[in-house]
Amino acid sequence: MADYDLAIRGGTVVTAGDSVRADIGIRDGRIVALGDAITGATREVDATDLLVMPGGIDSHVHIEQPSGPGIVMADDFESATRAALAGGNTFVMPFALQERGKSLRAAVEDYKASAEGRCHIDTAFHLIISDPTPQVLGQELPALVKDGYTSFKVFMTYDDLVLSDRELLEVFDVARRERALVMVHCEGYDAIRFMTERLEKAGQTEPYYHGASRPQVVEREAAHRAISHAQLVDVPIMIVHVSGREAMEQVKWAQDRGFKVYGETCTQYITLTEDDMKGLNMDMSGSKYVCSPPPRDEASQDAIWEGIQQGVFQTFSSDHCPFRYEGSDGKQNPKAKTSFRWVPNGIPGVETRLPVFFSEGVSKGRITAEQFVALTSTNHARMYGLYPRKGSIGVGFDADITLWDPTCKRTIHQSDMQHGADYTPWEGFEVTGWPVMVIANGKIAMDDGKILTEPGQGQVVERDISPFAAAP
Repeated sequence: MADYDLAIRGGTVVTAGDSVRADIGIRDGRIVALGDAITGATREVDATDLLVMPGGIDSHVHIEQPSGPGIVMADDFESATRAALAGGNTFVMPFALQERGKSLRAAVEDYKASAEGRCHIDTAFHLIISDPTPQVLGQELPALVKDGYTSFKVFMTYDDLVLSDRELLEVFDVARRERALVMVHCEGYDAIRFMTERLEKAGQTEPYYHGASRPQVVEREAAHRAISHAQLVDVPIMIVHVSGREAMEQVKWAQDRGFKVYGETCTQYITLTEDDMKGLNMDMSGSKYVCSPPPRDEASQDAIWEGIQQGVFQTFSSDHCPFRYEGSDGKQNPKAKTSFRWVPNGIPGVETRLPVFFSEGVSKGRITAEQFVALTSTNHARMYGLYPRKGSIGVGFDADITLWDPTCKRTIHQSDMQHGADYTPWEGFEVTGWPVMVIANGKIAMDDGKILTEPGQGQVVERDISPFAAAP
């Protein structure tokens, strides 16, 4: 009988702490041995000249989520997890959204039913709280946290999601008591409505003006307000998808003062700019890049890199939120042609997050391979109650591993994508460094771009309380 089901031999193992030449022995879906020369496996993988890293964890993705009348998200659980796998990921974390007037518990149960039996890789859910009724805050949310749904997101904008300051404080208070980690979308609702109406009155309705309707000051003000509320309640918060210097410096300001404030940024904020939303002569093609917060400018990209290098950001995510460009149920729905305000907010990115960040970060010398692992896997696992099962390579961890060719050069094309969207914002983008094999729960799941899993091989897992959440 073989000692191991699988051995990965000859590669350089990279964790958030260091890089070493080592072989890996895998049995029953777990890493059971690290050593110089591991033999006796049923199957061996030659990782010579490759980097052997923990599988990517994307803790901020939107999948099969209600998106408004007539609007349909482009990815379901099957296509989204397949795309994530193709991009080097072994775990994704989407959101179970509570619609106004409905039960949070029912939203979670319905969402889990949609996911079960359809995922290629493991997943776990955050919650989205849009209607913090006494029933939700007093009963449903505490019970769900105890059931393993230990993080949730709140919004400071969007008609159907925005919470008032009083509601934010009440939700923060429950999070503190139950030790849940709060993710906050920071953009000021009233400021955006004011700017949108002013732009529309001036006839400035093309997709490009989406960015003008929510400039950095709108994000900065909301970030400061969220931080102030968190300070008042003494609860940790994660400021998600930070887009530029002004919001980044608010997060840093809080961290420098010892507040429990964490930061996340995304692929679009190091590669895209507001000019992408112009499209061709201000046509609808600019809507392909509409997301919130919007892409800024090159100076903002520089600021985001500063935040990455200085440790302001703990996680690097995709905020994958895919809609189709063609057709009436996505970016070109009839109302979207009348004003940017009706363009569905979001872009596909779960499949391209890791290659783009590796290329722009590691290959260009902005960050080390160890920092890449921390920002794309280890810190996600630690932040959201998955560590030490997920997020690193060591004895006892789940065998979720991605093999990278650091010298491989590729050009991103929609024709190669696995996602459900009909475009990629990174069409024609050249990268150096590519995931060539993914092992998920001890089994080879992707090999040279070929998906080897079937829907249902990924499980919906429960999570522990985050160590970054406040003690009661």
